Amino acid sequence: MSFPTPEQDAAYLEDYFAQGRRAIRDLRAAQAAIQQLEGQAKSKDGLIEAAADGLGGLTRLRIDPRALRLGEATLGREVTAVLQAAQEDAARKAGAIADEAMGAANLPEPLDETFVRRRVEQAARDLL
Repeated sequence: MSFPTPEQDAAYLEDYFAQGRRAIRDLRAAQAAIQQLEGQAKSKDGLIEAAADGLGGLTRLRIDPRALRLGEATLGREVTAVLQAAQEDAARKAGAIADEAMGAANLPEPLDETFVRRRVEQAARDLL
């Protein structure tokens, strides 16, 4: 980590906090995008369709009346498979948004005790 001179501290800290604010803003935007997304799936025959939100919650289920001919057990398996596929699609989309946000988040290096120690040592030298 390169340290600014004491004269540059104010500008350095201002930039440091601005980077943090930008990162938080970008992460909040990603969170909002995840809340708005929709994962979708349908059965091979197109008789069952489902949608899930970015948190995996079911938002829509459509079962064509012709699907009732499948029988109770088969219909249950098909509905379950379509629901899971919609949730997986939503999870995949949310993961992509989260990965992009984390990759783009330009978090500043944390200030550590070395920064503070150098400033205290500098102040002590200046007093002597």
